Amino acid sequence: MLKLVRIRCFRNVTTSEEETMISQLIQKIQKTKAPICVGLDPMLGYIPNHIVQRAFKDFGETMEGAAEAVWQFNKEIIDNTYDLIPSVKPQIAMYEQFGIEGLKIYARTIEYCQNKGLLVIGDVKRGDIGSTSAAYAVGHLGKVTVGSKKIAAFDEDFATVNPYLGTDGIKPFVDVCKEEKKGIFVLVKTSNPSSGEFQDRLIDGRPLYELVGEKVAEWGADEMGDEYSYVGCVVGATYPKMGEILRKVMPKSYILVPGYGAQGGTAASLRPYFNEDGLGAIVNSSRGIIAAYKQEAYSKFGPEHFAEASRAAAEAMIADIASIF
Repeated sequence: MLKLVRIRCFRNVTTSEEETMISQLIQKIQKTKAPICVGLDPMLGYIPNHIVQRAFKDFGETMEGAAEAVWQFNKEIIDNTYDLIPSVKPQIAMYEQFGIEGLKIYARTIEYCQNKGLLVIGDVKRGDIGSTSAAYAVGHLGKVTVGSKKIAAFDEDFATVNPYLGTDGIKPFVDVCKEEKKGIFVLVKTSNPSSGEFQDRLIDGRPLYELVGEKVAEWGADEMGDEYSYVGCVVGATYPKMGEILRKVMPKSYILVPGYGAQGGTAASLRPYFNEDGLGAIVNSSRGIIAAYKQEAYSKFGPEHFAEASRAAAEAMIADIASIF
């Protein structure tokens, strides 16, 4: 008989383990009154010099030294914001650039956030076919069989998924989500300037992003939490008109909204992403929060108090979004 092994520490959550992660996310949004997530996308250029130099002193100018600087940076931001927000979204590429040492910090960051009561959206944008997609799904959201045991690897609560390969790439994630009560956010209309090269192309008179949105609604129709499906979607804040259309196409899908702040998305543009109940969307900000101390508005904090600047930026974002309701 297979033994289930948890490699994580006890998670500081107040909701039932039987609830789906999408239901837990909604509860945390309602409790914090903050439909936001902080993008933990650290680059060495964002990290104050005193943290980088301390890490280099301990570990040298090595991958291990860079990873240590990322960890100390993340930890201070998490410690200063966890009580304000429901979730975080670490972008795995920012950790992969530092090799195995970076991935260790990615896993460590996930565990630390979860033990603080935060839900973690792994921004991994995975998607392939058959057994490869299944391995991605297991590695990030499920448990891998090792001899007589089942062991969680990265153990995020949600993951972002690329739909380019169609149902073959999505179904393995949906199957793992169903087993683990977790969730995915499928890329539909992304916030980057060149997204329209493919996503806006007309097929039988309709843009591709609408067709992908319909497929997301189909994939999630039978995979419901209490009110929303655990098959969500990604729609950028930089395209509010398209967001309004897609909200109607996918009424039961939670929308992860990147592009707020540094990429040009504003609170005024966000209202169409939400349903009438004020739910249905969660807005991400990355460098607008984690590198807030570099902005003129928060310059008074300085590099030494960068995490306090991040808290102030998170509070400002929460108030900004609250103003649209």
